[in-house]
Amino acid sequence: MNDDFGLYPREEPFDPFSVMLFKALQVIAFLFFIALLAIRPEATDGKIDSKAEFIITMDWPDNHPDDLDMFVQDPVGNIAWYRRREAGFLVLDRDDRGGANDFIIVNGKKIPSPIREEIVTVRGILPGEYTINVSHFQALTSKPVAAKVKVQKLNPTAQVIYDNVIMVDHTGDEKTAVRFTLDAAGKVIDVNSRQKSLMETFRNVNRNGADLDPKTGYVKKL
Repeated sequence: MNDDFGLYPREEPFDPFSVMLFKALQVIAFLFFIALLAIRPEATDGKIDSKAEFIITMDWPDNHPDDLDMFVQDPVGNIAWYRRREAGFLVLDRDDRGGANDFIIVNGKKIPSPIREEIVTVRGILPGEYTINVSHFQALTSKPVAAKVKVQKLNPTAQVIYDNVIMVDHTGDEKTAVRFTLDAAGKVIDVNSRQKSLMETFRNVNRNGADLDPKTGYVKKL
């Protein structure tokens, strides 16, 4: 029914049940939105590069002053180390020099980082044997250091193929942590810890006066 002026319809009678139902729907919608925020996927920053086939890590006790190095050799002789950070499919993603370079910059200031870790990723598959060695580059404490070496195969699913502790106790000490062999499909078919010096490769080359390949650290082929 219209009012006296015939312009506007009168307001509908107040219905408290309808108002309560509407408010309840608002609350449910709000809670649903909060739930979506809680279960949304985490940001991908910092996650392992999905293109990597293997990730190899070496870590030693936090805040330790000693400098340890990891050497990784692929089946065709490429070696990733602190002087050749990219060699074939091998990439040294992090070179840790102990107390010498573990800093992060915050507001323009250098803050010491306690983490001691080196990381090598294998970005492709070459069949054959890979060797991972630990070298005690500088022993400031003159005490044995426990280096934990871990090798993970990432594809098609994550799989730990080696996880163990290697002890090094003096400057120049070098030990083989693990040697593993891949077939043509990238399947691990052998894992062992037979000792093999990679540092000796460089020493022999230097003694013989041979010319090193700048990409691999190996003797240039004639």
